[in-house]
Amino acid sequence: MEENGYVDVEQQQGKKKHKGKHDKPKPWDEDPNIDRWKVDKFDPSWNEGGMLEVSSFSTLFPEYREKYLQEAWPIVKSALKEFRVACELNLVEGSMTVSTTRKTRDPYIIVKARDLIKLLSRSVPAPQAIKILDDEMQCDIIKIGNLVGKKDRMVKRRQHLVGPNSSTLKALEILTGCYILVQGNTVAAMGSFKGLKQVRRIVEDCMLNKMHPVYNIKILMMKKELANDPALANENWDRFLPKFKRKTVKQKKAKSKEKKPYTPFPPPQQPSKIDIQLETGEYFLSDKKKSAKKWQEKQEKQAEKTAENKRKREAAFVPPKEPPKQDTKSDGDNNDIATMAKALKEKAKALGKRKAAETINAESYIASSSNQPHFKKKSKT
Repeated sequence: MEENGYVDVEQQQGKKKHKGKHDKPKPWDEDPNIDRWKVDKFDPSWNEGGMLEVSSFSTLFPEYREKYLQEAWPIVKSALKEFRVACELNLVEGSMTVSTTRKTRDPYIIVKARDLIKLLSRSVPAPQAIKILDDEMQCDIIKIGNLVGKKDRMVKRRQHLVGPNSSTLKALEILTGCYILVQGNTVAAMGSFKGLKQVRRIVEDCMLNKMHPVYNIKILMMKKELANDPALANENWDRFLPKFKRKTVKQKKAKSKEKKPYTPFPPPQQPSKIDIQLETGEYFLSDKKKSAKKWQEKQEKQAEKTAENKRKREAAFVPPKEPPKQDTKSDGDNNDIATMAKALKEKAKALGKRKAAETINAESYIASSSNQPHFKKKSKT
């Protein structure tokens, strides 16, 4: 296709365009010894002329930080003096200001000074905040107040981030290598770029209720163990890491009130206090009789209450009802004993007869028994 006097070379050669055709390995990416995150220390010889314009930053601080900043300001001033940066503490306006001077050589130090006063205003101690002036130390201030709608819910999730006796926060500091301070609606963190990235992700997951910080701590501990194994350095660690499923607790549904049928007519007017007095006849009584009636009602209520309290007190001294004693000997048992005794007597007689029969001669016993006449037993009527 010819356009503006030239021909598309790729179409002429029959090549098709495809996405990511320039994503090729670069020669500077092949060297594993190069540290991309390393920041070279500034040499004043790189900028001998100094700064052409004055750059300044200022920030406000809360009233409760005024006393501490006033005491710690000499330490801050001496730390910034080494980098030729001027600072000012204004107690009337409640602000801190940092600005460059003619002797300032490092152009990035003013940004570091700006981070310093931000950390001081967020209740970070001065000795810890001064560490931000090092080239290898970075900071990140995470706003958590706007991540949750309700304040009580935000406070509860912020407490999850801190943990009991600040144990969760200390574990995060050890695993990420960052200093973390939870203050009000912000979380201030100081450390390396890699650690700050992990801290921000953990804080946002906690405040948005995506994952509890304890689970993130478990994942970081496993990653730390896997990093020590050289065989797994270039492999994907997803198969080793635990996968936590989010559990949604079913909340009780609010009981909806039943809708009454719509009626265009207003509800009937309730009787007033005077109407009720007219019905009962109390309206026509004199003040003396009214007071006497009220006093009588009060006495009756008091008597009922006294009787009820007395009944409750005496209920503790009433003995419990004992169950009736059951007679162990019954008529049936006596009959059983009598029958057993009769049976034993009959057995004893039969045994005596048997022994006597064994001593008598059998022939004489048979002969005597055959001579005896047999009589039929008459049935008793």
